[in-house]
Amino acid sequence: MSRLRPGVIAALAALAVDQASKLWLLFVFDIRRLGAVRVTPFFDLVLAMNTGISYGWFQNESAAGQAILLAVKAIAVVVLSIWMARSRTLIARLALGLIIGGAVGNAIDRFAYGAVVDFALFHVQIGGNTFNWYVFNLADVAIVAGVAALLYDSFQGVPAVKAP
Repeated sequence: MSRLRPGVIAALAALAVDQASKLWLLFVFDIRRLGAVRVTPFFDLVLAMNTGISYGWFQNESAAGQAILLAVKAIAVVVLSIWMARSRTLIARLALGLIIGGAVGNAIDRFAYGAVVDFALFHVQIGGNTFNWYVFNLADVAIVAGVAALLYDSFQGVPAVKAP
């Protein structure tokens, strides 16, 4: 169990930061009432309730669709947890913990609100055109950081454990 501690801590930290940010934005800052809030010339806070998966793909507002997405996410968390338990490096355990924490954070949203709460929007204005990145949240940041760390770890020469 002590081998898993760093991954579990990473998962809990990612989950806590993600959920705290969403609760603050929804119920203290009241982003629903405020609408889009310009923070810097290239970053806004906006509320986007994502009923799909990454990048808003597979949008589905039905109860059955949301249940299917929750079930897929639950299976993914179990598989990632087994992979984390079998991992040979600290980086892999931390990375998988971040991915698990982010996945659970977004699953909580889907269960509580029927959609994932996204709020961060980066954009750039070139000439008269504005180019937006997709709207995301801190769970997404944890997942992307975890995937990047797994890729880094894969080049370190330690034979990777096959994902279950």
